[in-house]
Amino acid sequence: MLSFLYARQSGLDDPVRLRRAESTRRVLSLELNHNRDVARVHGNGINTLDIEVIDGRYMLSGGSDGVIVIYDLENNSKKLQYSCKTVCTVGRSSRHVHKFSVETVQWYPHDTGMFVSSSFDKTMKVWDTETLKPAEEFQFDGNVYCHHMSPVARKHSLVAVGTKDPKVQLCDLKSGSRIHILQGHRGEILSVRWSPRYEHILATASTDSRVCVWDVRRASGSLFTLDQHNGDKSKASSEAVNTAHNGRANGLCFTADGLHLLTTGTDDRMRLWNSATGENTLVNYGKVVNESRKGLKFTVSRGCSPEFVFVPCGTSVAVYGLHSGELITMLRGHYNNVDCCEFHPDYQELYSGGKDCNILAWVPVLRQPDIEDEETNSKRGGTQAAVNPAFEDAWSSDEG
Repeated sequence: MLSFLYARQSGLDDPVRLRRAESTRRVLSLELNHNRDVARVHGNGINTLDIEVIDGRYMLSGGSDGVIVIYDLENNSKKLQYSCKTVCTVGRSSRHVHKFSVETVQWYPHDTGMFVSSSFDKTMKVWDTETLKPAEEFQFDGNVYCHHMSPVARKHSLVAVGTKDPKVQLCDLKSGSRIHILQGHRGEILSVRWSPRYEHILATASTDSRVCVWDVRRASGSLFTLDQHNGDKSKASSEAVNTAHNGRANGLCFTADGLHLLTTGTDDRMRLWNSATGENTLVNYGKVVNESRKGLKFTVSRGCSPEFVFVPCGTSVAVYGLHSGELITMLRGHYNNVDCCEFHPDYQELYSGGKDCNILAWVPVLRQPDIEDEETNSKRGGTQAAVNPAFEDAWSSDEG
């Protein structure tokens, strides 16, 4: 740590490198925090989590019981042992509650005054956080598996919605109506994701084994369909269409810079793609167990070097190196299958929810104090680093 501070102070190193190195160290030391409880409210499995990016303080959860909960993650008691309390709940007693399982919840990217939820009751609701009443409700013909709002959009307010219908629905929050459909899939849409880099680029995954990338400004179909064989027809099946997986494609996640797209499928494979060209980077993650009949909610770290992927895997969360494919560790603590996880980039923490009705907090281990050895000091040029500059006397000794 002190070597990073010295290099940064003297201009020998990139100022961002220290932050990335410490963020990476924190992610690599994640462990279950027994001093932090998240209030147990759901009476059934937890399907989805989302942490707002404005303050990084409030977290949404949606469960198989149709209940939606807002948690305050801040430690107001300032004690080592504390509980993340519920701020409010859309419970079974509310007349606005979803009738069936809530599959996706998401904060409005620019304001905590609004959030959106979608459910197997064939609806997507836009909620006013203050009143906990729907400001808008969209009805669909089949179960709603997923929805997503662009984190960077300034020129549109579209919500992409995946349902039992093979057509991807685009809903406009400004007009309160469904304004467009994207046709190209032949099965249920299990996952949708807007690019964090370009506001008009959308990725969709379906039970037809395909992942399509769209520019929603175009009316002539998808930009391209991801091909796991990169155009090598000798390896492809007799089917003419490109497939991203050999089973249902049920998970999507862009990297924070939007340059790469991760996909998961029920063929127990996870693949990393160049999001601009659609090329399979052929990173080998090994067997990534995936038995989910719905969308898989996984996430990627932000601000680390290298970056990491967190994937629900049975009763654990598997942590992989994004570009190496190496399995770093398995985070074990749930008593039943894990269905979702959410990374907190401000503190490099991870929250996971599962069928055991628990939300677990995984936090970095505190760093031990650094002890500088003589060899390190000598490399820095004698006694320059012997005294921490923060403790040096800044007054001049010149009395004249």
